[in-house]
Amino acid sequence: MGKNKNLEGRLRYNILTTIVYIIGIILILQLFNLQIIHGAEYRAESNSRLTRESVLKAARGSIKDRTGVELVTTDTKYSVEIYSTKVDDQTLNKSIQKFIEILESNKDEFVDNLPIEVNPYKFTQETEEDQKNWKINNDIDENATAEQAFNVLKEKYEISTDDVELARKIMAVRYEITRNGYSTTKSVKIANNISDTSAVQIREQNAKLSGMNVTTEPTVSYTSGNLASHVLGYVGAISEEEYETRKDTYRNDDIIGKDGIQYVLEEYLKGTDGVKQVDMTVDGAITSEYISEEAVAGYDVILTIDANLQQIAEDALEQNIKDIADGEYGEKHDATAGAVVVMDVNTGEVLAMASYPDYNPAKFSEEYSEDDTGRYSNRAISSAYPPGSTFKMAVATAALDTGTITPTTRINDTGVYPYSYHPVCWYYRSYGSGHGYLNVSQALKYSCNYFFYEMGYRLGIDKIAEYVSKYGLGKRTGIELTGEARGNVASTAYAESINYTWYLADTLSASIGQSYNEFTPIQMARYISMIANGGKNVDVSIIKSIISSNGSEVSKDEIESFVDKKLGTSNELEEDLDIPDEYLQAIRQGMKGVTSEAGGTAYSYFTDLDMVIAGKTGSAQTSDENTVHAWFAGFAPYDNPEIAVVVLIEGGGSGGYTAYTAKQIIEEYFGMNSEKVTEDKTAESSVESVR
Repeated sequence: MGKNKNLEGRLRYNILTTIVYIIGIILILQLFNLQIIHGAEYRAESNSRLTRESVLKAARGSIKDRTGVELVTTDTKYSVEIYSTKVDDQTLNKSIQKFIEILESNKDEFVDNLPIEVNPYKFTQETEEDQKNWKINNDIDENATAEQAFNVLKEKYEISTDDVELARKIMAVRYEITRNGYSTTKSVKIANNISDTSAVQIREQNAKLSGMNVTTEPTVSYTSGNLASHVLGYVGAISEEEYETRKDTYRNDDIIGKDGIQYVLEEYLKGTDGVKQVDMTVDGAITSEYISEEAVAGYDVILTIDANLQQIAEDALEQNIKDIADGEYGEKHDATAGAVVVMDVNTGEVLAMASYPDYNPAKFSEEYSEDDTGRYSNRAISSAYPPGSTFKMAVATAALDTGTITPTTRINDTGVYPYSYHPVCWYYRSYGSGHGYLNVSQALKYSCNYFFYEMGYRLGIDKIAEYVSKYGLGKRTGIELTGEARGNVASTAYAESINYTWYLADTLSASIGQSYNEFTPIQMARYISMIANGGKNVDVSIIKSIISSNGSEVSKDEIESFVDKKLGTSNELEEDLDIPDEYLQAIRQGMKGVTSEAGGTAYSYFTDLDMVIAGKTGSAQTSDENTVHAWFAGFAPYDNPEIAVVVLIEGGGSGGYTAYTAKQIIEEYFGMNSEKVTEDKTAESSVESVR
């Protein structure tokens, strides 16, 4: 029995030993085959193939209006990148010449940052210091002429052609490669946004184009030209300063948001780049491509604005400004710019925000010069203006809530105010008499300066300033855009800060919206919203939601925290306006009279509007005695307010003239859409004077 077991064990051992020997022999034969028989062949193949990683650019997120209309989207464009290969300079130059010929035959362009021109030779840098630094950085004698510098580079790059125009083109590409530094694994972009035809030809002739690879890149596209340009903002090439702080997530050839929502939400809009593997021969011919890591698109941003209402606001504002400048309202005024804000009075959502003049974000760097800087300013949030008579509702609030007056208190406007410098009511200046006895609602309806001079005298400037601040005037709204101004509230504290002695005359001036009072249109829209909604503080916003590529929504708290940290600002108004509604009702009644009752300062402009609204005009004087800013600030409808509308036209002359824009907006929002506005443009309007 034991003997049989020993025999079985030996047999198994012999079998296993035989198998091991057989496997060993097979491996030796395979190694012999690889290293001896086919070794030279495989080594040649290995040496002739290189695998590079190419960046697969992620699409930026879209920016949409509240209804889902795309305002900014992503188009796919072709670019060309080049890697270092083992070809000599002569071969590389021939490849570049072929590449240039393909692009020029299809009217495409290559990257050209070479600061030398030929025929005639000259440097393109702005200063001699820039020229000197460039020469030093490129190992060129600092005293060299443009032609001498050109010849140094021509020799350096071994460009043999005698055609200086062609030599310069080849040199421009070689210079770009040198400037950015490329290797067998790091590419340099040498063409952007080329046509489909060029892309196909480059791919077809790849064997003659050493190291060149066509890539697809997402490109930001604005679907509606100038629409909402100040809200959307623009993108541009990342600067050296921006790149230095973002090297972990950006490449030096990336685009980045520069202004507007594009800047504020850059971190959400920017996607995550992927990776593409590119196999090339050592001569630079592509043998295969495949994606090893997919790109992830950026988040979509949904704004609170309505594209249709935004278009109406922009068109109406532009036309209104041109009509005023052309004298369509009876006399010409130097109206050149303006702003509009339309706000949901209950939520603070901005439904439209226009600033004129505007610009095309897609052509920011192409069409505009440093002289056009006024185009880029978002006057709706970045510029503060004296409010004129639109300020009177705040003064009325202070007078009512402090018990200085009641809704039925009547003040006798005799035309000339008896104190200080004896300012006159605008009505006296126009008709030689005062308004007579008026309560607060009537004083607002007729925009009686005398009444509000008296309120200023009784209240004092600091009590007025207290209530003005309760409305958020002179305080940032925290809207999610760059450059929001705080403005200023006239007060003794402000006077002290500028070493100015405050007088009664200043109080009288401030009480009708002059003096040091200056507010932004967005602040004015919040102010009007609070009057309309019963005094509730609203959270002003232009971002409705942010949606990731997988469909998840970013929380409101996260958005607010992110924006506050990035901009360093927030809503500076913390509390509601806590006053009895009967006082606000008296103010709203006065605003209703302005637009809906005979004698109201804007009645003639709204007589054919099929809706009862509330409003207030303002004609605000400036330091230039010939320039009067024009305001309209109101809400609609009167009985159940939904929107606040604020219009500001610089140099507009009279507040009543801005009614055209407000009316167009109200008709669009409520679906009235009149084909033709028929208001009497020559109707008389008031201009409050502090002189």
